[in-house]
This record gives sequence, structure tokens and C-alpha cells, in this order.
Amino acid sequence: MPRSFEYKRADRVSELLKHEISEILFREAKDPGIGEVTVTRVKVSDDLKSAVVYYGVLNRTTEVQQVAEGLHRASSYIHRLLGKRLRLKYIPKLTFVFDRNIDYSFRISEILREIDEEGS
Repeated sequence: MPRSFEYKRADRVSELLKHEISEILFREAKDPGIGEVTVTRVKVSDDLKSAVVYYGVLNRTTEVQQVAEGLHRASSYIHRLLGKRLRLKYIPKLTFVFDRNIDYSFRISEILREIDEEGS
């Protein structure tokens, strides 16, 4: 008896992973290459074996490639910590992907600010 407001298990695991990965990156990741990263969303496969973690870079001076390499280096460490923290049969294999939506948001904000300054 499915209801429209119930979520799939993969959706619930996605939210859980987003929270835990954010905490790990904020509090425990020591790689200086990672810098200030925010997890924007996590997409978990229906079989819960893999997850795509979308992230954005908050510090505009940090190179995206440098962050990507740092996250790749830290992925096994993050996976291991998730295994200790979460009560899941399988911890999904993590793949990190840069989320360009944050860049678009910053660019739109800049354009709106410029328009506002011209109108003043």
C-alpha cells in the first residue's frame, strides 16, 4: 500500500549520507586540498551499492581540480568512517562530482548586483 508521501529507501539513505559526509568533511577531513566544501546533494542507486556525492566549493580562490583530487584521496577514509557510524548492510561506493549550480548562483548574484548598481 504505497503512499505518495513515503520515500524510497535510497532517498532516506541519500539524506543520511549527505548529513554524515558533510560532518566528516567539516570536522574530520585533514587534507588541506579539500578546503571549504559543501555537500549539495547525494544520489544513491536503488540497490544502495553506489552513491554520487555532489559538492560545491565555498572558497572562490580554491581550485576545483585541487578539491576533486583531495576528495578522491579522502574517499576511502570517508567510506571507512561511514561504515563505523551507520547501521547499513552496505556502505555505498562514493563518487564525488563537482556541482556547477553553485557557480551559476554566484554568477547570477553578481549580474543582479551589477544591474542594481547601474540603476542606482
